[in-house]
Amino acid sequence: MAGLINFEDEKEVKQYLDNLGIEYSFQCYKEKDPEGCQRLADYLEGVKKNYESAAQVLKLNCETNGHGESCYKLGAYHVTGKGGVTECLKQAYSCFMRSCKSGGKKSADACHNVALLAQDGRALEGGPDLTVARQYYEKACSDGFAPSCFNLSTLYIKGNSKGLAPDMTQALKYANRACELGHVWGCANASRMYKLGDGTEKDEKKAEELKNRARELHGLEKERELKFGE
Repeated sequence: MAGLINFEDEKEVKQYLDNLGIEYSFQCYKEKDPEGCQRLADYLEGVKKNYESAAQVLKLNCETNGHGESCYKLGAYHVTGKGGVTECLKQAYSCFMRSCKSGGKKSADACHNVALLAQDGRALEGGPDLTVARQYYEKACSDGFAPSCFNLSTLYIKGNSKGLAPDMTQALKYANRACELGHVWGCANASRMYKLGDGTEKDEKKAEELKNRARELHGLEKERELKFGE
């Protein structure tokens, strides 16, 4: 009897999920709703594990509707060749750029990826472009994306031979911002800079506060990892 109840429950769940797929398909293809198309892509990817069909919907929604989140996910597909799309960093870069400029959900993540690819250089004809990388890290950082703030800090620590001089004041500014947003290495770098007086006056108290914050964040990360593994 218990087995029969479980079977009926499974049937109900399957029916519910199938109905969701029908509803999202209607929203996307009949109502021409970009959000419906994104929901359909997420459904195909997450529920059906049909990455090829998900990729087709993402491509439609990005190229036809200009939907920022779909462009971001399509870019991620192009990085690895997921869903049968062409594995191509140049196409990924184009998708991320479109998503970044959309200002919608995932736009900060997309701007960060534009910057990463510009810094790496394999997606650009002329090789690495740290001016573009800095521009898009700044855009993502201003939208509260901690890894971009941290990467900006490291850019200013190192500088480069193409016109970006090392600037420890800027490096500290972005390390602090990354720390405020919860980036453990942003806190660690800022702590070291206050301790050494890089880009600021030496401040042992501030250095200690930031070191403790880095330890706290590191502990939280370890705790999350443990919970995820349980």
